[in-house]
Amino acid sequence: MPDKAPLIKPSECALLLVDLQAGLAFGVSSEDRQTLVNNAIALARTAVVFALPVVVSRSASKVYSGPFMPAIARMLPSVQPIERRNMNIWEDEAARAAVVATGRRRLLVAGTLTEACVSFTVLSALAEGYDVFVVADACGGLTPPSHDFALRRMQAAGARITSWIQVLLELQRDWTRHETYDGARAIVEANGGGYGIGLAYARDMIKPSA
Repeated sequence: MPDKAPLIKPSECALLLVDLQAGLAFGVSSEDRQTLVNNAIALARTAVVFALPVVVSRSASKVYSGPFMPAIARMLPSVQPIERRNMNIWEDEAARAAVVATGRRRLLVAGTLTEACVSFTVLSALAEGYDVFVVADACGGLTPPSHDFALRRMQAAGARITSWIQVLLELQRDWTRHETYDGARAIVEANGGGYGIGLAYARDMIKPSA
């Protein structure tokens, strides 16, 4: 069974990005699409800063869904997406094997569509004893209600619902952890909205007393 400690650590986690493709994003209306991309970029950058294994899988890239979104792919230049024919990563031998090969039993999962490729994968991983965190603001659903219903179903099955900023802050936890401080702060400043603006202000404007 996976470690059930309440807070995640970099050494425990792998990131699984599911079908973050433009063709599927056209159908997303659970949140602003640009916000979804921003959040997925921040999550991918977080994985790099904290050295998490990353598995990227896509489906129907030559037919409808298109390639892994370039803006997100640029954050993960060494990761090669795994192509699937079905909706569920757990039912694709190569994609599932890539997740297993990370050796991590805690999965951070994000992608599109929440109602299908994300939830099917999460429910299957939970059934095999994985501890799964769904990064909800980096997932896109067809409608706000159906996105919410899918999150509720995954949560009822045992998934933890979280956000990209909580993932980053939970992995960092202590701003005196200098090896990841600069990288984590840069992500917040670039992708964290008002919180990022505040951090930039504090860095540039607030001077320590003499």
